[in-house]
Amino acid sequence: MLNRREILLATASSLLLVPRLSLAETRKQSIIRDYSRFDAIRVANELRPRSTEEVSEFVSNWRGPISVGGGRFSMGGQIAAPESLHLDMRSMNQILRLDRWSKVARVQAGASWRELQEVIDPQNLSVKIMQSYSNFTVGGSIGVNCHGRYIGKGPLVNSVRAIQLVTADGRVLELTPESELFRAVFGGYGGLGVVTEVELELDTNSAIQRIVEKVALEDYGTYFQENIASNPDILLHNADLRPPDFSEPRLISWSNTDLPVTIPDRLIPTSRKYGMQKTLLWVVSEFPSAKRLRRSIEDDVLERDAVVWRNYEASLDTEMLEPRTRAFSSYLLQEYFIPVENFLGFARAMREILKSNRVNALNVSIRHSPADTKSLLSWAKDEVFSFVLYYKQRNHRGARRAAEKWTRELIDATLQNGGRYYLPYRLHASNAQFEQAYPEIKEFAAIKSEIDPKGQFRNLLWDKYL
Repeated sequence: MLNRREILLATASSLLLVPRLSLAETRKQSIIRDYSRFDAIRVANELRPRSTEEVSEFVSNWRGPISVGGGRFSMGGQIAAPESLHLDMRSMNQILRLDRWSKVARVQAGASWRELQEVIDPQNLSVKIMQSYSNFTVGGSIGVNCHGRYIGKGPLVNSVRAIQLVTADGRVLELTPESELFRAVFGGYGGLGVVTEVELELDTNSAIQRIVEKVALEDYGTYFQENIASNPDILLHNADLRPPDFSEPRLISWSNTDLPVTIPDRLIPTSRKYGMQKTLLWVVSEFPSAKRLRRSIEDDVLERDAVVWRNYEASLDTEMLEPRTRAFSSYLLQEYFIPVENFLGFARAMREILKSNRVNALNVSIRHSPADTKSLLSWAKDEVFSFVLYYKQRNHRGARRAAEKWTRELIDATLQNGGRYYLPYRLHASNAQFEQAYPEIKEFAAIKSEIDPKGQFRNLLWDKYL
């Protein structure tokens, strides 16, 4: 599957001997937990490489399974495998090169979007495509092929010019979008190697104004096409379906503007505390009658005019969503991608499934993406609306079994509507559902057998489905 150019680009750095990490950065028999805290995966060794050369050395000298983690925001064990060498990439967080004029940055894969924003904001530049929150690492975002609220931009693969990949035999490959392997790495969840560097296209920073509207659920698809997608000034957009009835979308758009900003900060301060938001979320999630009160509070806040810098809105912190404790319950996510023509049918089916199973759903955020023609395991083979479900779940086994049941019902509804579900979350889907949603897995497996013939790059996702 590799072409001659990719093989020749394997650098001599993979043969160099470099000093090993200090004992302070080497933790044997570590327990790896992701954001959900549900899975505790015991690995044989945990290392924090600082360079591509170190990654190459560690991979070359390890004969067992290898797993890769960044911000650890996936929620189903996608970051680790039992008894693996776990590479925590967060020490590889350098911004290697920034070209202000061509709007291109090259970064180490362990850098978070926030770390990149702090370097590019003084140059009046912005990330072109990223998640709504800035804590995710760039390499992890490639693994899931993330997307955000950006109108017409689609997934992250559309803004990446090149990636550097360390393969199971320690080779270092420079891959570009023309490469078959490049296509497979996006949404490949670390199954093909270790992404160590990424070259990204950037945009210009700008002032953006918040616009809040409401439409009937039945009218949303048409309204979006006629008023949002066709408006070149709108940069970000999502629509919220809120409990208990999930029937009246609240539309939130951010449009480029020449108006002065109402919040002078260019990035959200990292010192900000979110105690009030956490308390409100706990009250709403524990007392069903409070859900309508939350709606009125949110509507009152969002009715106020706001003009902010694009980077400010793009620097949201996941801390604002973090519960005060995960000892008894957790806040989790799921996401479903539905062809635009089937929007209403799925929205109604989802509402009935959530209600009949008494799911403690806190919000459903609707996004949009054009068809993804670049990545292999694409979640958007057609133009889609995505439904991001944010919910609360108890930690006991009964709650997990119940979640598996209603999640499979949602996946069935997704498949019946010609859609796909997102893979970074709890591994509730059956093998049959996975294979129906992602028939390209056979091609992915063929690429993996060539690039990783011993199957060393593993995690719970690929252990279950591949």
